[in-house]
Amino acid sequence: MRQLEHFPNLVSMFFARAAAGGDRPFLHRKIDGAWRATSWAEAAQTVACLSDGLKKLGLQRGDRVMLVAENRPEWLLADLAIMAAGCITVPAYTTNTERDHGHILTDSGARAVIVSSAKLAKPLYPAVLRSLDCQHVIGIDPMRIPQSGEVDYHDWRALVRGEDGDVAATAAWADANLSREDLACIIYTSGTGGAPRGVMQHHGAILHNVAGCATIISEDFGWGDESVLSFLPASHAYEHSGGQHFPVGLGAQIYYAESLEKLGANLEEVRPTLMFVVPRLFELLRARIIKGIAGQGGLAQKLLDQALDLGRRREAGQRRFYDFTLDALLERTLRPKVRARFGGRLKAMVSGGAPLNPEVGLFFQSLGVTILQGYGQTEAAPVVSCNRPKAGITLDSVGPPLPNTEVRIAEDGEILIRGELVMQGYWRNPAETARVLKDGWLHTGDIGHLDAGGRIVITDRKKDLLVNDKGDNVSPQKLEGMLTLQPEIAQAMVYGDRRPHVVGLLVPDEEWSAEWAAAQGKNGVELRADPDYLRALGAAVDRVNGGLSVIEKVRRFALADEAFAVENEEMTPSMKIRRHVIRKRYEERLKGLYGR
Repeated sequence: MRQLEHFPNLVSMFFARAAAGGDRPFLHRKIDGAWRATSWAEAAQTVACLSDGLKKLGLQRGDRVMLVAENRPEWLLADLAIMAAGCITVPAYTTNTERDHGHILTDSGARAVIVSSAKLAKPLYPAVLRSLDCQHVIGIDPMRIPQSGEVDYHDWRALVRGEDGDVAATAAWADANLSREDLACIIYTSGTGGAPRGVMQHHGAILHNVAGCATIISEDFGWGDESVLSFLPASHAYEHSGGQHFPVGLGAQIYYAESLEKLGANLEEVRPTLMFVVPRLFELLRARIIKGIAGQGGLAQKLLDQALDLGRRREAGQRRFYDFTLDALLERTLRPKVRARFGGRLKAMVSGGAPLNPEVGLFFQSLGVTILQGYGQTEAAPVVSCNRPKAGITLDSVGPPLPNTEVRIAEDGEILIRGELVMQGYWRNPAETARVLKDGWLHTGDIGHLDAGGRIVITDRKKDLLVNDKGDNVSPQKLEGMLTLQPEIAQAMVYGDRRPHVVGLLVPDEEWSAEWAAAQGKNGVELRADPDYLRALGAAVDRVNGGLSVIEKVRRFALADEAFAVENEEMTPSMKIRRHVIRKRYEERLKGLYGR
């Protein structure tokens, strides 16, 4: 079995892999309709040059450098170069507003910013000018910068060009001067419950994640010629560790997806072996597959129904004798076609960032696509546990903890984590640090337990639990997941803390709404006020209620004015709803569902 060496820091791991990779392709980006590759050797030279350039700008060890860029090869190269200069990366979402950028710049005290394009620089630059610390802006793509006062602008190409970067010297400096305890990055949480806080992740925390995930790949699937399709924002801890540094540790190739709209085509072109995704993407893919098969009708629809029935029996441990024959039939007919849509080489898709609805997981497992649901949070670099075939994959668990990770369940059911993966604290926020880090244990805020196989089972977020006026606990994520499985409902948020029952805020599915209106002859009608339309949505809610307990049932619902989105700050960039933002906007409407 191949082993991942005990590297002293992320930079040393990269240069070791680059030395082994040489002229083989490493990073891929589609330009003008064709995939363009950067080799390991070219990547190492760029990192060394940029690292040297940052030092020549006067950046010192421990200085923070903000990184604002879409997923592309330069994102990872900049991240590594910042660390190779002894500095600390401060990733920021491309969807951040001027206010968001201002908060991160001020809180982190970043001395420099690397930004990819003029479009992304536009909301960033006013915050840079107001910053008391930021002195340098480095543009990856050519851009015109307004009069900047004391802020100096630098062109990426000038910094990475030439012979200034000595790869061997940069690697040797990293080996000698950066330890696993040194800060690698400060990742600001996406703020589901308030102002983002800077999570201090050290090199050892991310390396702990890389080594643990590599163990799963090696022991359960075989570690070979791996390729990863990077899709989630690289500035998110999940993609930063899983989609960037984990492939580096594997010596894998990384392809940067073009967009959500082109993701399906990219999957078939790239043929990845691994991919890190969030549940929302699985829900979208599931809906597309169901619609595609329904369009074929006949045999295809019957095979899908049989596959799902077989999957349910397998999950319940109730397989029948002739299921083996059915399994073999599905392996020759339906499943190869589904796998082909994912490129045909996929070993596993890892789901994280939010709970995966078991019904969605069952759907893909039944169709022969292996989903490994994991669990973690930014404060744990971020992976704590992951399902794996050797431990027995169960759809209601998030798998056993990674190697060398301790998990304990507190008396109130809260999950506690200890190990090298745990953050060093929140940047410049000792009060919040003391609240979540106690005696070396990270208090996750998640409620759960360990099953008989040692796998973690999450029941809910401690702070997200709804407690009705009778003291009963209700899991909002469970209800929202069930609601959004209905074809009529695209998004949902439930409400009912200290209330007699649960109500919901729904975003109807646009495609379903258009098809319904056409079928009813109501094109051009204001559907939100149409009683037949509301009854159709109510029927979807009733289907969900049929599988819920009395206290969980959604008694009434209202419609949101628009979809929850990153742009209106009602979703995080990792596709989780911001409850506090949505509640504030729609509170009066939700209260009205109770008659007051």
